[in-house]
Amino acid sequence: QVQLVESGGGLVQAGGSLRLSCAASGRTFTGYTMGWFRQAPGKGREFVARITWNSGSTLYADSVKGRFTISRDNAQNTVYLQMNSLKPEDTAVYYCAAKSSPVRDYAYWGQGTQVTVSS
Repeated sequence: QVQLVESGGGLVQAGGSLRLSCAASGRTFTGYTMGWFRQAPGKGREFVARITWNSGSTLYADSVKGRFTISRDNAQNTVYLQMNSLKPEDTAVYYCAAKSSPVRDYAYWGQGTQVTVSS
């Protein structure tokens, strides 16, 4: 059974940094894509970034491009989201997700970790 466990959220001032981690277990993730999503209060869930497990190919939402970096450690089965130059509008619950790369929809989701950016 696939499990995704996020950690690293917290409260930070605008301009600060946080690094989120997503520990993945339950299967080998070769051929998978790992993603980060977020949901702010009163808003829908939005895509933040994704990385392919095999090649490390990345994609970012325009709102975070140049500020956030997604990476993975294959040996540790962990995906990271380094968030720099944080803004109050980055405040949200951040979720890790996984899918088989050819499939459109993400099948597995973590429980989420809260990120709050104060102005």
